[in-house]
Amino acid sequence: MSTFYFDNNATTRVLPTVLEAMLPWFSEQYGNASSSHHLGQHAKAALVAARAAVAAFVGASPAEIVFTSGATEANHMAILGALAADPTRQRIVTSVVEHSSTLCLLAHLAAQGVEVVQVPVQPGGELDMAALADAVTDDTALVTLMHANNETGVLFPVAAAAAIAHARGAAFHTDAAQTAGKIRIDVRQIGCDLLSFSGHKLHAPKGVGVLYVRKGFALEPLIYGHQERNRRGGTENQAGIVGLGVACRLAQEYLVHHAGRVDALRDRLQSGILARMPFARFNGSAARVPNTCSLSFPGLHGEELLHRLDQAGVIASQGSACTANGTEPSHVLLAMGLSRDEALSSVRFSLSRETTEAEVDIVVKTMAAVVEAMTAPTSVAA
Repeated sequence: MSTFYFDNNATTRVLPTVLEAMLPWFSEQYGNASSSHHLGQHAKAALVAARAAVAAFVGASPAEIVFTSGATEANHMAILGALAADPTRQRIVTSVVEHSSTLCLLAHLAAQGVEVVQVPVQPGGELDMAALADAVTDDTALVTLMHANNETGVLFPVAAAAAIAHARGAAFHTDAAQTAGKIRIDVRQIGCDLLSFSGHKLHAPKGVGVLYVRKGFALEPLIYGHQERNRRGGTENQAGIVGLGVACRLAQEYLVHHAGRVDALRDRLQSGILARMPFARFNGSAARVPNTCSLSFPGLHGEELLHRLDQAGVIASQGSACTANGTEPSHVLLAMGLSRDEALSSVRFSLSRETTEAEVDIVVKTMAAVVEAMTAPTSVAA
């Protein structure tokens, strides 16, 4: 049975070119980049090249790039480091729809006495900017906001949010895990102090991520050691970093030459489903990343719908891979005003640049057949 993968917001396939670049670092190129011999120096040169590629990808300088194990570690490093920078500021402002890697840490900090303020969103998932402006005060250490929501794809106006934070002397961090590789990112245009993303969301491997740290911004390490300019200790994930560098270069080239392609496929999928199932409801707004479509199917249970789709070869999800279990409604959709049942009936389709038009059409047809089977009246024996 063929598989049609529409869960790219959870993770993406490692591209063959990325894998090819990584393979030597598992075998013949096994030197430690901190070693002075020629194997170590060869590894160090590869890290330098990867760092330059990642920096160019986000409009930064290589010295501003810190390699981590993923976006979760990068988010923690940004939040805890910014909080430690000024003990007189013990307030953190975020949104109610953040990823669990942020919300779980902030819940822990709140229990330790840090003031955490969660800004609401509009029914379309847009950030309430007036509420954000009111929430940022002179004792705010950090404003941390996702660049785009992982469930709906809705974009936040992070440049405007950064300006609000800086006007009050607060630092600004954005979690760009769901925008890296989907739209162009420029840390200078955003005006952020800190930005994080993860390799496995843009066709690099799992286990490698990035924290951009603006030059001159003092950040306390999360893990101590001499690596990464004393900002993140531990022997570097050599193969993963090399793969991430290649993935960033390929993503940058794709965004230049193929802008609009994934948008069109996403719109084709959404309009096809809504045309065949007019009772379905679109969750989100027009301002979203190109690849994401969240729909609710009132009266149906999303977990059963996804199970039937999986049996038919279509892979999708209800939301975040870090929290989705089918039994609790999405905190994102509840914050947007959906009822518990509406949230539990939701399905997220997330495409990649490998998605084809033929795959989209098959998913629409399969979705229609599955929904028809679920809504068909049950015959009762006489």
